[in-house]
Parts: sequence; structure tokens; C-alpha cells
Amino acid sequence: MCGITGWVSYRRNLTHEQATLDAMTETMSCRGPDAAGTWTTPQAALGHRRLAVIDLPGGAQPMQIGDVVMVYSGEAYNFTELREELIGKGERFTTDSDTEVVLRGYLTWGAAVADRLNGMYAFAIWDGRTRELVMIRDRMGIKPFYFYPTADGVLFGSEPKAIFANPLAKRVVGVDGFRELFGFVKTPRNAFWEGMQEVEPGTIVTVSEDGIRTRTYWRLESKPHNDSLEDTVGHVRELLDDIVRRQLVADVPRCVLLSGGLDSSAITALAAAQLDEPVRSFAVDFVGQAENFQPDELRSTPDTPYVHDVADHVKTDHSDIVLDHGALSDPELRRKVVGARDIPAGLGDMDASLYLLFKAIRGQSTVALSGESADEIFGGYRQFHDPEIQRANFYPWLLLMRNMHRESSLAPGLEKALDMRTFLIDNYNSAVAEVDRADGEDDFTHRMRVMSYLHLTRFVRILLDRKDRMSMAVGLEVRVPFCDHRLVEYVYNTPWSMKTYDGREKSLLRGATKDVLPQSVVQRVKSPYPSTQDPQYVADVTRQARALPATHPVFTLIKRSALDAGERHSMERILNLATWLDMYQPEMMF
Repeated sequence: MCGITGWVSYRRNLTHEQATLDAMTETMSCRGPDAAGTWTTPQAALGHRRLAVIDLPGGAQPMQIGDVVMVYSGEAYNFTELREELIGKGERFTTDSDTEVVLRGYLTWGAAVADRLNGMYAFAIWDGRTRELVMIRDRMGIKPFYFYPTADGVLFGSEPKAIFANPLAKRVVGVDGFRELFGFVKTPRNAFWEGMQEVEPGTIVTVSEDGIRTRTYWRLESKPHNDSLEDTVGHVRELLDDIVRRQLVADVPRCVLLSGGLDSSAITALAAAQLDEPVRSFAVDFVGQAENFQPDELRSTPDTPYVHDVADHVKTDHSDIVLDHGALSDPELRRKVVGARDIPAGLGDMDASLYLLFKAIRGQSTVALSGESADEIFGGYRQFHDPEIQRANFYPWLLLMRNMHRESSLAPGLEKALDMRTFLIDNYNSAVAEVDRADGEDDFTHRMRVMSYLHLTRFVRILLDRKDRMSMAVGLEVRVPFCDHRLVEYVYNTPWSMKTYDGREKSLLRGATKDVLPQSVVQRVKSPYPSTQDPQYVADVTRQARALPATHPVFTLIKRSALDAGERHSMERILNLATWLDMYQPEMMF
């Protein structure tokens, strides 16, 4: 895993811009603590920070073959097969890295190399033969990738902070950015910052002297599902076994993230079955949480007993990372979290605890496997199973939030300018229009397909970005087996009746992995990522929010009266926004 950045300019000589390129590259040091490299030519400048995971001595970047140079972030899990195929075509390799496989794949197949990759990746190739920059992002959007068109070219980077290290980029947030922030919907291409875009997942962006053009090489497509239930469950298991085997490949210490839920427990058990030594597992917990746990609207049980059941069942080398309220509410930690994400889109203590969990893990492992995205793929969230939400023409997770009575705390001027209701309805209708109907699909099955599509294209990308930013902020590579595009495609096209064949959520995943799991986890009801219940945490963030000066610009975004209620979510949001405003000093237009 790495951090990439670069600059293409067709009207200036970038060999004179080394200092700026160095500054852009240095912002990615957290993503790549092991090595740094830059490369310049008059029209192109590329920067790279490396986290060495495969072929530690080799794989240095930028990597050049002839007139073609690449900076690459991520992992190609099928690089061994591609390497053999390329050797058969006459290619000769000088390293054992997947980076060289991707670059030589480009030399052989051009940008169509993307169609052959299985993995998580964001990479940019300067093709000196055509004087073009080719930017490619993985199918599910696991690895972030941003670009910023300029008058004569483009800036790009793994994160916005790399682009902002170039004086050509301006820190401006407009109505579209704030809608993205407060809407909790990931609009394709929207990068929050004015003038900046994301390379959309499954997309190739090519920059030339004639401008910028985009081509989609992968999208979710609706197809008939003809397998029996038994064959479907069996194929899901075959895919998971292959995916986990591939994603365990690394030349550095590996581990798994274990929450005690079905998703992470399945990954843990499958990993343990494939390793000769005990798999390392890590879980987050809070001081006093297991002993004093109180069920709430989202979580009916604490994680720790189930975590320990799995660890005992598959005999992992397990560690609990136990956090207290003071660590979670620390303003310095909040700065690190906001700085890692570049936007104040945090989930309060859930972001803070994730950062601290990853930081603790990084002391023992460099690669971690996560159960992220199983709920979106297999239908695990509560909203998937609510008849009223199933029938509604709106984003399902937002309806669930609305049902939990969360009121807007936006300042009146901002709320009027954003007109969130109209924005979200239009956004929803655009998303639904992208969904094809499979032949012979009945109305209810198609409606559930639409719900699945919304989660896989407008919701999971928020969570994938969060996980990437929090992990890479401490130099930890987190892999997400459930995002393998083969599994996503297969389950997406499996009818809802099969996804709930046992009358519960995530039936296919449960059926495919129940033989390797303790019964307690097989029967456990879905529980989201944990959040501290310590009242001292709420007291801490409330005190910090109320200590903000009345003149702080955060109160142009959030009603100051929100402080009076002391509602936890509002306190966390105010502090995140205030921290972001202090750190980034953005120009705001609304």
C-alpha cells in the first residue's frame, strides 16, 4: 500500500518544480512510511511514498520501463497468474512485485489491463509515447483517488492534501460539497472540494493535450441467477476461500480485525484454516463496556463475549485494544482524525476508536483483513428488512436515521442554501435510473436489487473511504475480502429470496461459513461497529463544544442553540467542523 501524487502540465517545464513535487509527495508519508521517490520530465512529475508489503527489496517507485512511468497504490491479488501470462508473451521481470506486473500489463494490454486486475488499486501512468496520463481506480473504490484539472493539465493524489500542497489548488467548499458532507450519500465523482473530482470506481481517466476523457471499465450489471440454493451457498464459500487465500499473501506480518459479528468472524475463521500458524486477531473495546453494556436502538449485545468465542473456537492469537473516554475525546486525536480524512465527515468516537485500534495494531502487523462491506453485499442492515423502508422511494439508511428522530442542527442560512430534501430526492432518482432490470425479475425482487445497488454505490464507499483513511494514517494496510468484484457481482445477482432463505439477514454468508464458526456467532443478531457508552465521554465532548468562542466560524454552519441540548451527535459534529475549519481555513461559498 502506498500514497501517490503527481502533476501534468503541457505549458510549463515541470523539471523546475521539484520543490512543489516534493511537498506534494511528503503529504503522503503516512501512507508510505518505508520509502519515497519522485520522477520528473518537462510535462509530467510523479511522486510516491511506499509501504512495503510484497517484495520488500524490490518494487521501488516511480517505476519506469522505457518511456512509460507508473506510481501505484494497492494490491493486485492475481498478480502471480498475470505474471505467468506475461512471461508467456515474452515479458521479462526484474522484481517480484505486483507493481511491475501491473506496469508490464499496461505495456502489453494498454489501459485494458484494468479488466484483468483483481484487487484494490489506484495508479497513474505517464505514457511518454503518447504524452498522456492514464489514471485507473479499482472497481469498488477501495483505494481513494483524486484529481484537480488545471488550465493546462491536472494535479492528482491519493488524498486531497497531496493536491493542496500545490499552489494551483484552492481550498474552496461550495453548496455541492456541503450537500455531500451533510447528506451522508456518496455522489459519484464528487470530491467535496470545489474544482476537485474523484476518479470514479471502475473508471479510467485519461489526460492529454486535448483534455480529459473518462471510460467506465466496470459497473454492476443485472443478470439472471440460475443456480440452485445449494449451489449458490457452495459457490459463495468457494469464492470466499479463494479470496481469503489470495488476500493473505504478504511478506510482512498479517492479522484480522475481529468484532464478533458474522462478517469479521467468517474472515477470521477462513484465514485461520489457511495458515499454518495461529492467525493474529484484534478487537476494539472500551473500559467497562462489557460489564455495563446497555442495549440501544442499534446494538442489542456487546461485542467482547462473541469476540472471545471466535478467538477460542479458531485458536487465534488475540488482543483486545481497550480504550478509555479520555483517549477518545482528546482534541489532538480529533485533529489527527480530521486531518486523515481532509473533511469533517467523522462518526465521532467511532472514527477515533478506529484510528486508535489501527495505531495499536500497526505496532505488531502491517496488513489486516477486515469484514467491511458484507452488510451491503449480503443485506445485513436493518433497513433491508423493514417493509416500510423497502417500499419507500428514498435512500434506505437515511430513512432509518429519520426514524431514529435525528433532527437537523444546520444553521438556517446554510440549511436554506443546501435544500437537502430536493438534492437527496434528485440524487436518489439519478441513482435508481442506473439500475438495469434482469429478465423475468418480479417487482419485489427488482426493488431489493435497487436497494442493494444503492448501498453498493452510494453508501459503502463512505465506509471504505473511512477505513482507508484511518488505517493509512498510521501506515496499516487494510484489505477487504468481501469487496472482491467476483463475489460482489455474484451476490448482487442472487435474488432476495435466496439472500434471506433462513428468514434472517445475510443468510448466504451464514450458510456458507457456519461450519467454521461457533454457534453463538452463527445465531447473533447484526450489531454495528461499537461505540462507547461511557457518560464521561459525552461530558468531555459537550464541555469542549461549549468552550468554543461564540464568534467561531463553526456557528455559521451549525446552530449555536445545538449546544444547549447537549445531544451527543451534535457535540461531535460541532467539534469536528470546528477542528476542520481551524486546520484547513477553507473558503466557504453558500
